[in-house]
Amino acid sequence: MILWFTIAQLVVAVASGLMCMILGLAGRRPSDLSVGSLALVEVLLLAQVVVAIVAPLVGNAPTGSALEFWVYLVSAALLPPAAVFWALLERSRWSTVIMGVAGLAVAVMVWRMHVIWTVQVA
Repeated sequence: MILWFTIAQLVVAVASGLMCMILGLAGRRPSDLSVGSLALVEVLLLAQVVVAIVAPLVGNAPTGSALEFWVYLVSAALLPPAAVFWALLERSRWSTVIMGVAGLAVAVMVWRMHVIWTVQVA
C-alpha cells in the first residue's frame, strides 16, 4: 500500500463517517451530501483494489497475509454500498447514522490493511 494514499483514504472515511453521524444525530435524513460522501469513500476503495493488484507486480508485495488483506479490502468495499442501500430503503435519521458507522468502520479496516501490508511478517 502507498502511505499517502492510505492517509487520504483515512481522512476521507473519518470525515465522511463523522459528518454522517452528526447529520443523523441532528435529525437529517439521507441526502446527496451523506450518500455522496460514502460514494467518495467507495471510489477510493476501488482505486485501492487497483493499487493492490498492481503493487505486487512492481515489487511492493505485502509482508503479511495476502488473503487476510484481500478479505479486509473486499469487506471494506462492500460496506458503503450496503449502508447506502439500507439508507435508501429506510429513509430515517438512523440510516444516516448507519452510514456514518460504515464510514468509520471503513477507516478502521483501511488502517488494518495498511498494517497487514507493511508491518506484519508472514
